[in-house]
Amino acid sequence: MSVLKNLARGALSLSLAAVTVVFAADPPPARAWWAYQPLASVGVPEVKHRDWVRTPIDAFVLAKLEEKQLQPSKDADRAAFIRRATLDVWGVIPTPEEVDAFVSDRSPQAYEKLVDGLLASPRYGERQGRRWLDLARYADSVGYTNDEDRPNAWRYRDYVIAAFNDDKPYDRFIREQIAGDELWPEDQQALIATGFLRYYPDDSNSRDLYLKKYDNTTDMTDTVGTVFLAQTVGCARCHNHKVDRISQKEYFQLQAFFANTSARDDIPAAKGTYELEYDKQQAIWQEATKDIRAQRKAVLDEVRAKAEAHYISRFLDNTRDSLNKPEEQWTPDDRWVNNRNKIYRTEGNLADYLEDSQDPADKERLARYKALNDQLKKFDHLRPKRGTSNSISAITELGHPEAPATHLLFTGSLDQPRDEVQPGIPAILNVSKKQLAIAPTQTSSGRRTALAGFIADSTSSPLTVRVYVNRVWAQYFGRGIVNTVSDFGRAGEEPTHPELLEYLANRFVADGWSTKKLHRQILLSSVYRQSSAYREDLQSADPDNKLLGTFPRIRLDAEQIRDSLLVASGKLNETRGGPSVFPPIPATAVTDNRQGRYDWRASVDESDYNRRSVYIFTKRSQPYPLLNTFDMASADVVHSKRETTTTPLQSLVLINSDAVFDWSRALAGRVLSEAGSKQSEQFERLYRILYARSPDKFESNALAQFLNQQEAAIRAQLPSGQFAVALPVGLKNDPTPSSDPVRLAAFVDLTHSLVAANEFVYRY
Repeated sequence: MSVLKNLARGALSLSLAAVTVVFAADPPPARAWWAYQPLASVGVPEVKHRDWVRTPIDAFVLAKLEEKQLQPSKDADRAAFIRRATLDVWGVIPTPEEVDAFVSDRSPQAYEKLVDGLLASPRYGERQGRRWLDLARYADSVGYTNDEDRPNAWRYRDYVIAAFNDDKPYDRFIREQIAGDELWPEDQQALIATGFLRYYPDDSNSRDLYLKKYDNTTDMTDTVGTVFLAQTVGCARCHNHKVDRISQKEYFQLQAFFANTSARDDIPAAKGTYELEYDKQQAIWQEATKDIRAQRKAVLDEVRAKAEAHYISRFLDNTRDSLNKPEEQWTPDDRWVNNRNKIYRTEGNLADYLEDSQDPADKERLARYKALNDQLKKFDHLRPKRGTSNSISAITELGHPEAPATHLLFTGSLDQPRDEVQPGIPAILNVSKKQLAIAPTQTSSGRRTALAGFIADSTSSPLTVRVYVNRVWAQYFGRGIVNTVSDFGRAGEEPTHPELLEYLANRFVADGWSTKKLHRQILLSSVYRQSSAYREDLQSADPDNKLLGTFPRIRLDAEQIRDSLLVASGKLNETRGGPSVFPPIPATAVTDNRQGRYDWRASVDESDYNRRSVYIFTKRSQPYPLLNTFDMASADVVHSKRETTTTPLQSLVLINSDAVFDWSRALAGRVLSEAGSKQSEQFERLYRILYARSPDKFESNALAQFLNQQEAAIRAQLPSGQFAVALPVGLKNDPTPSSDPVRLAAFVDLTHSLVAANEFVYRY
């Protein structure tokens, strides 16, 4: 019997009476750090150039500029503004018609109408949802060696998108994701919300389930600390934090809030379109394969007892002890281990016995079993659509209030447990010194409810509010007021505009934790409206643009590039929600198919190829190549901030990607159909679609020159009378009198060149 098992046996059961967690006094030196202070009431500063101030935000920024004798930049022109705002709020470029409508609207409320329209669109939720999924380390697969699908994950993705579109108060959003199962057990959306905790990378082949439990609770602890509190709490797992005043004991007290959490993937989903279709298709498959499956089961039944023993023998001693124990004797640890085993145990695990057995009779059984498997595969086309399910995944507490014991671990090693600890918040984070009441119920420890209540309270945890408004600010300006968006500790950067951060935090709470109102304030500010034109005086005085005297030019992120290409080409499929889709990927991207790990089969429905990027299947072992090239979020950890790299591969992908070229052909066809036969109007339409502006005289001449040169180059390479060239697609009429295919092919190349240009892939 292992040390951990003995500790588990001796764990005290929680009574159903409320337990109060009392916090230690916070040492005075730590209290001096700005991030751990209560929210402060701040006044709007007085500035000289009041005419520039449209919102209180502007006064805070302008005051800093005036201290350095600097002036803000003039307003961006309207076409540039709507392109910028649409990319930021929707994640796609606007149409020329949307640009025209805004530019021609001279009413005093023009900007307000634009911003309100952007925030009211479901595209807003898709864009904001993707930002949150970065933090939630969202993926549609498990990770590690086998990287199996998670067919329920899309429900969490849709929950997040809907939450932003509905402007769900952020404090409610927090509570649902940390403790939805405890607070609203009958609300399916609240259960789905706990996917925030559930979708950690996992290893279905783990042989030490006690270690796996430790890994999972560590992941949840670190994720909550990073996302909501911007604290590097994980640094205190192996030793006292070297920078922030968080002890190792306090780390494990925080981890104790998650001690009783366990995943479930089999909660029945309400019967909607996808669930009914799944049930229908599953019934068809089961009926067609029932004889084969019965024969396969019969083979295993001949050796089931041996196979079960062989399967359990591969686990470590402490795990085997739990799996062999009768249910009536289970401790809280045993309960977790057995539930975890149920998630990943399959008939295929038992068949491994036949693979390992040296008995001739078992070799014959293995041959029969494999032959039946081959027969079964012939019916794969009858299975439900990949990624669909009739159940949901969630974090639960398995119907029991008694939690496994949590111990301080010497050097963070599971094999070296020390004193048992109870749930608690690091003293440095509990600004108000609030006493946290934990109220177990008949079915739950109540621990996560208490934690969620603490985090979602601006009085006890002002960090929560500061961290979130800072994340939103960073979306728009490329850097946060605190540039280290997930580290508000002493190792992080101090705020450039501390009073502005306090103002935004206080206003956010006063506005009912409304995310849309926060976005609206920023979008309507003069700071956001500034031109991005280069200024020598600002470059000299503020090279990193920390004072925001000009609007920062930022390369679009991966999803913005792909989705904007779809909009430009006229091919965007606006279908929303549902199981994730599989656009085609280059054959060269499939380098290894061991155990189906790289099983990327393009969706049967080709319209799925043009869905928004947020709906593409996120496979941890094989990210979608086009997005991965442009720095899409890693799904293995909390992805706090999108990196902006510049690599030759990015240019090569835009030039050589079949998908980008196909979209360029569609864009060429769209332009020729909409602009007619006049070359100048074709150039005008192309620029306005891609860049929201008209080409100047120099550019028009350069375009014409390129077109002529490309036509000549293509013609020189083709045998006389043969035109094996890529033509525009989707032409609705004859754009030229001659319909010269070589000229049309040259126009495709021109279009493709402009798609790959910096101006398209940057927001300015």
